Amino acid sequence: MSQTKQERNKSLALEAFDALFNKRDYVAAEPYWSPRYIQHSAHIAPGREGLFELVKAAPPTLKYEPGLVVADGDYVILHGRFSGFGLPVNWVVADILRIEDGILVEHWDVIQDEASQAHSKSGRPMFGDSFPVDSRGQSS
Repeated sequence: MSQTKQERNKSLALEAFDALFNKRDYVAAEPYWSPRYIQHSAHIAPGREGLFELVKAAPPTLKYEPGLVVADGDYVILHGRFSGFGLPVNWVVADILRIEDGILVEHWDVIQDEASQAHSKSGRPMFGDSFPVDSRGQSS
């Protein structure tokens, strides 16, 4: 049974993020991003080069955890968590990607600092089923 376009696009986005942010395999990651990649993030310099330079400059502890993945036509939204990048709190991010002919061509994001259990008015974690754990092994 063949995959739908949305299933292929979701897989492509997840593979691309894993190759770049987790494996940091720039050679394997490069074909996922268009040489004319359009970047709308306020945190990333333009183009594929800006994205790759950001990751190269990040600490080796950088980690991306995917959560919810939604696809509609040429668009994929990844709701995920970035951790280990040198700030005191993780980021929970909705990355919006436009895919054209099997390659990432455009990106937008919505970024929030991840709330600790003590700071969550809803009492629910922003990502996954539990609150982040601090370096002492306690929910922060």
